[in-house]
Amino acid sequence: MGPLDAIWHLLNFFGPALGVGLIATGLAKLMWHRPLRRVPFARLALWTMGAGALVLLFGLVLFGRDGRMATYAMLVAATALALWWRGWVRPH
Repeated sequence: MGPLDAIWHLLNFFGPALGVGLIATGLAKLMWHRPLRRVPFARLALWTMGAGALVLLFGLVLFGRDGRMATYAMLVAATALALWWRGWVRPH
């Protein structure tokens, strides 16, 4: 595997965390505009994407391969938990 292939593999592995994190953050900022007004979009997005990336790595270690439905369920739960934590519990 060449370096370009390795980059594509990493981008495709972390793609779900990036996508779910950005979509969830955008929808949360739209739906709860007033309570989340003081929390920057970039901060929420980084926390949700980071939580998602950690869960994807955890799922890879736990199951021995990526793409398991249980890992994606944990991804959604971790994204929601990170949004809740950084949006309402510890917004600053």
